[in-house]
Amino acid sequence: MVSAPVGFHCPSCVAEAAARVPRSRTALGGMARAQPRRATQVIMGANVVVYILTLLTGDRLILEYGMFGAAVASGEWWRLLTAPFLHAGLWHVGLNMLALWVLGGVVEPLLGRWRFVGVYLVSALGGTVTSYALTGPGVISVGASGAVFGLLGATLVVLRRLNRDVSGVVVLLVINVVLGFVVPTIDWRAHLGGFVAGGLVTLAMVAAPRRLATAAAWGAVAAALALMAALVGWRTDALLSILP
Repeated sequence: MVSAPVGFHCPSCVAEAAARVPRSRTALGGMARAQPRRATQVIMGANVVVYILTLLTGDRLILEYGMFGAAVASGEWWRLLTAPFLHAGLWHVGLNMLALWVLGGVVEPLLGRWRFVGVYLVSALGGTVTSYALTGPGVISVGASGAVFGLLGATLVVLRRLNRDVSGVVVLLVINVVLGFVVPTIDWRAHLGGFVAGGLVTLAMVAAPRRLATAAAWGAVAAALALMAALVGWRTDALLSILP
């Protein structure tokens, strides 16, 4: 039994009553939570742990799990999923995690935990798929920057949706676009793919009527994944026709 101000209630009755109480929502329909950055923290932790493992194993993880076009075309498709969690150096992982903390702190509390995770993963995959489609088969690409650019696109969408100032986001976007073309080691293709994927999926999530929010969220994720699967199939056929 559970004690109450007057007498006692059975646990099942308390649980049933709690289920009937509507939970509070964010301004964009996400579920309000006591720890609104929990998913951001978990994703950051996963990236840091993988980076430590990379240091302990040398370049083996990057060589075996980075986005390497020839290997993906040969059937190692999982590289498209693992590459966004690998980083090539301390500055690489540090800057990406700083950006993730800042942008996740904006997007996750507004979208809610699971919609945020969906946007992050679709953005990450959008970055590696675009890199796979537009780079040579011998290029290795790693890093969470595609996902970070997806969150940048998501931030732009949610701030505009709430009629807030987006000038700072636009300036940050322009700076990073310029750097992507100036610094040869930056994979601007992954940035582009992540930004487009994250922005469009977020737009579909927040533009839908509140009663259709859940269906719109997962429908947008499914549509993005289907489009990326088609792009991977096209690129794989093209590479297999030229690879020995």
